[in-house]
Amino acid sequence: MLDWLTSTAFSIAGTGTTWAELLGFATGVVNVWLVARQHIANWPIGIANVLLLMLLFWTAGLYADAGLQIVYVALGLYGWWHWLFGGERRSRLTVARTGQREWWALAVAGVVLTGGLWLLLDRATDSTVPLADAVTTALSLLATYGQTRKLVESWWLWIAADLIYIPLYAYKGLWLTAGLYLIFLGLCVVGLRAWRADLRRRLTPTPVPPGPAAPVTA
Repeated sequence: MLDWLTSTAFSIAGTGTTWAELLGFATGVVNVWLVARQHIANWPIGIANVLLLMLLFWTAGLYADAGLQIVYVALGLYGWWHWLFGGERRSRLTVARTGQREWWALAVAGVVLTGGLWLLLDRATDSTVPLADAVTTALSLLATYGQTRKLVESWWLWIAADLIYIPLYAYKGLWLTAGLYLIFLGLCVVGLRAWRADLRRRLTPTPVPPGPAAPVTA
């Protein structure tokens, strides 16, 4: 099975595209589309997607991205459960905003993750893009955390990560994956608009219809 997944399906500009990359493309598009629609099926499809991408990234020498997929599986299982039971009284989770204290915590975590991964990749691997790999890894982890909690600002983190991923994958010769992340970028904008609209609908007070007029007495 692994031999088939790593074999070439077709070539783009003289660079082979493996079956793992092709299937990762298809499951990735479906996954992000489902997230934008807040459909619970995004989680099992997302888990299948990251397992395919893990294999793809490891063979391309993007070791942090490959290791990140293991964390994604765990976050996918958590997000699947949290979307179903993370709301009030164990109900389905609803879209919310990121609080100020949570933003600070995410910022600190992002700096620590980026610095630690950059140092690790630069000294312990043969990665040719240690800083870009570290930055995208940190952004993706923070965005996925926000996604598990349905925080609308998680889409901004995904957008930032995609803007780095697109040229990074093109540089590594992963043309189909670069194209996939270009599609992801568009879907992230759609998802951001959809989640913000849903949040506005829920926060807008429902007008109470006027009751019957009281009878006039003499």
